[in-house]
Amino acid sequence: MRIFVLVLQIISCVGLIATVLLQSGSSAGLGSIAGGAESLFGGSKKGLDELLSKISTGCAIGFLALTLLLCILS
Repeated sequence: MRIFVLVLQIISCVGLIATVLLQSGSSAGLGSIAGGAESLFGGSKKGLDELLSKISTGCAIGFLALTLLLCILS
């Protein structure tokens, strides 16, 4: 049981890292000018960023729950 939970925790950890790294940055420098122009001309990054945000939130909640479960099982 403990090994199964540990494998699930590793999978959620890798998923969390991947989704956070795939999200676009929101820096307030010169990149915000291009980001504003992209949203003006109908860029499709917003939908992808929202999806990645929801997935990363789910992975973070799963990671936290699995970590607590591993503490209980130890």
